Amino acid sequence: MRNLILAVAFALTLAPTVQRQTAPPVASCTTATAACTEWVTLGGGPGRAMIYRSYSLDVPNPRITRAVVMVHGTGRNADHYFLTTMSAAFLAGALDDTVVIAPHMIDATDHAEPNEVVWQMSWRTGGSARDNPALSSFDFVDEILRKLARKSAFPNLKSIVVTGHSAGGQFTNRYAMANKVHDTLGVPVSYVVANPSSYAWPVAERPLPQGDADPAAAKDGWSYMPSANPMPAHTNFAFGPFDATKAPTYNNWPAGLANRTGYTAQMTDDQLKKQLVERPTTFLLGQVDTLPLGGFDSSPNAMAQGPTRRARGEAFVKYVDEVLGARHKIVIVPECGHNDRCIFTTGIVFPYVFPGATETK
Repeated sequence: MRNLILAVAFALTLAPTVQRQTAPPVASCTTATAACTEWVTLGGGPGRAMIYRSYSLDVPNPRITRAVVMVHGTGRNADHYFLTTMSAAFLAGALDDTVVIAPHMIDATDHAEPNEVVWQMSWRTGGSARDNPALSSFDFVDEILRKLARKSAFPNLKSIVVTGHSAGGQFTNRYAMANKVHDTLGVPVSYVVANPSSYAWPVAERPLPQGDADPAAAKDGWSYMPSANPMPAHTNFAFGPFDATKAPTYNNWPAGLANRTGYTAQMTDDQLKKQLVERPTTFLLGQVDTLPLGGFDSSPNAMAQGPTRRARGEAFVKYVDEVLGARHKIVIVPECGHNDRCIFTTGIVFPYVFPGATETK
């Protein structure tokens, strides 16, 4: 009888261990509701900013092998961009092993929760918080990446992708070349820039209004490109001095590297150029993102970069790759205009947004 009692007691002591070992994994949070949000403390606190996320950044999760940080557009609709990225993750077969994060950068027109950081409109180019000039929107994403790289939370994380569409694409272009954490995380980081209205040009030269930068040619994305798979980017661009009388500040940050303040102020031009060239970046351009829609930037500084979003992106990548020696990729996403859902749920982009995912058709 004594042996039986000891056997039962031993079995009972093992039961919790067995239960812990066989407990089902936590399911991804898939709704753009408060249940799928958490706060990220910035600048040592008490300031904080909200993110949507598919898995908590503070709960250990060994299943996660990749992270995608999706920056919203000018409408600051992080909920929409969270759902876009979750839809893409589902189609890519990447829901179970990807943590999706969509940071929310509110401005003065939005309702702010207690201690929530309110950003100036320049958040899209690394601008500062309204009440704290020392805190930039780049610092916000820096902190997200640091949290992702902690082995205590994601011990098997193999890649981080920072991406964004439209104004989020502007953010990603500047963040890729400027951020201070890229080489410090112990996890490879890559960047996916989608359909921005403008870029931070590394030199004072600009595309000349001829060839594929001719406004008359660039406006028609359908007939202007023969059907092909994959669809090649236009490359008939020439570069030269820009007439500054048309836009005296055309080369100032964030359109160029001159007169930088804030996060990038202490960096040299050479450092930014080097990082622009070396950090792995893919550019996604909609085949028919050739119309002045969706908050298209028609300011003189932006028009100096080309007549359409597509032409601006093609010219920028050609210059950075062929003149500066980068090896960035450019993907023309067929039949897509200025639409994040079309861009990110098209199969040809999955290998760049979800590297290593099983479904890449």
